[in-house]
Amino acid sequence: MPTPTRITPESLHAAAAEILERDGRDGLTMQAVATALGVRAPSLYKHVRDREHLVRTVADGVARELGDRVDAAVAATTDAPSAARAIAAAARRFAHERPNGYALVFGPLPESERADRAALDRASAAVMEVARRLAGEEHALDAARTLTAWMHGFTAMELAGAFRLGGDLDRAWEFGMEHLLVGLSGGSAVPGR
Repeated sequence: MPTPTRITPESLHAAAAEILERDGRDGLTMQAVATALGVRAPSLYKHVRDREHLVRTVADGVARELGDRVDAAVAATTDAPSAARAIAAAARRFAHERPNGYALVFGPLPESERADRAALDRASAAVMEVARRLAGEEHALDAARTLTAWMHGFTAMELAGAFRLGGDLDRAWEFGMEHLLVGLSGGSAVPGR
């Protein structure tokens, strides 16, 4: 008799994340993950309660991965404007590489499927710190929300193919980023460019 496959949190997440990117959130089912892992669906219930918990588990992992990428991008910078650019660029790259995973972090989901608060807080820690450095303590949350909303709006429109007037999207991204940074830093000149 063959030895049953041992399911680990890592193997479960890897299989689920691959299915999510290939088949979308609707295709992320207990049966699909079980098949990918070479087990029967009831075996997964030792690791996740139900499909909602499966989606939430994947969302947690995606939020942590995005946070790791943002942290790595910020670590290579020396000033707040460069860090803000690096954060936005890392999130944009992630969205293009993992659009369905990105949607688990930024898209509308039932509360039961959203990444947990700790994963989201961890993913946004660098954004908050950079916003604090750009706009000051009093305006840090507002600045973080503005930066995130601009980055997400641009990226979501880009992924949806909504920019149909032509032109260079990378140039538009840079233009928006530069003007946003001037605004967030109180209208002062923005170093790093």
